[in-house]
Amino acid sequence: MSHDEAPARRGRGRRPAAEVRASVLRAAAGLLLNSGIRAVTFDRVATAAGSSKMTLYKWWPSAGALAAEAFFAHSAQQLEFPDTGDIRADLTSQLRAFVRLLNRDGTGAVIAGLIGNAQTDPELSAAFSKHYSAPRRALALAAFEKARERGQLRDDIDLGILVDQLWGACYNRLLIPDAPLDEAYAVALVNNALDGAGPNPARRPGSRG
Repeated sequence: MSHDEAPARRGRGRRPAAEVRASVLRAAAGLLLNSGIRAVTFDRVATAAGSSKMTLYKWWPSAGALAAEAFFAHSAQQLEFPDTGDIRADLTSQLRAFVRLLNRDGTGAVIAGLIGNAQTDPELSAAFSKHYSAPRRALALAAFEKARERGQLRDDIDLGILVDQLWGACYNRLLIPDAPLDEAYAVALVNNALDGAGPNPARRPGSRG
């Protein structure tokens, strides 16, 4: 083969930063889901991702912060909020998906571990809020705002409290497992919340007030 015919060879330059970051997040998520939050150390993640610890220190203030972002990257697509125009159907679908995630392959234990460690790790706490809980809350609030504009929720309902009622109840059963956390519970939560939050029904004949 002549010099002109020789195939082009890719240089040994650095991988693009986005590619490295994605690889690190995948490696961290794998360790987190398989072995728990204590397994997510910069040493182990760097080895699994084929990266350097210095790169990880540059991008994340702590291993806990990395674990929180990795979990969000892993779960974001599974927790997308549908928008069919029917808030009861959309909310039921989303909350059931959330419950399925919590019950899948130890994921609930991972979230419980992140929440527990966040109580004493401010960097993990900030990352959990930024990359996981705050974006999820914003999606729910946006969906509720649209529902209110369509007349499916009362004008005076506190949408933030409605979020707390629904997802907070799931977290409560996750962290305090005195009762089952299953899809039937998710459906009941939606029905209980919306039957109280929907437009006021016409007053029955003979009712007071």
